[in-house]
Amino acid sequence: MADQILVKDLFLRTIIGVNDDERSNRQDVLINLVLDVDTRAAGRSDDMNDTVNYRDIAKQVIELVEGSKFFLVEKLADEIARVCLSDQRVGQVQVSVEKPAALRFAKSVGVSIVRTRDDV
Repeated sequence: MADQILVKDLFLRTIIGVNDDERSNRQDVLINLVLDVDTRAAGRSDDMNDTVNYRDIAKQVIELVEGSKFFLVEKLADEIARVCLSDQRVGQVQVSVEKPAALRFAKSVGVSIVRTRDDV
């Protein structure tokens, strides 16, 4: 599938990490999504019902992230992928989750994962 919907630089705060201070203080996370979606029908019809509503997916991701308390960014990324793939029109998703300033001398540290319908 060549069509993609992009959600770039979703900046949220959550409890994430294994250290004591990370378990008690919210940290910034930066999230990017690439949703593989067939947009041809929407391109022809100009009808919202013919595409994935990225606003709805973003709201679900925000709710998940802000309410989560995972230890690993890998787990957070996997759960975000599951939210995105809950819309049956999303065939595959790439999720990147970064923790800015998590590592001294680095702008950020994070993971990037790809999940398909077969993974959930």
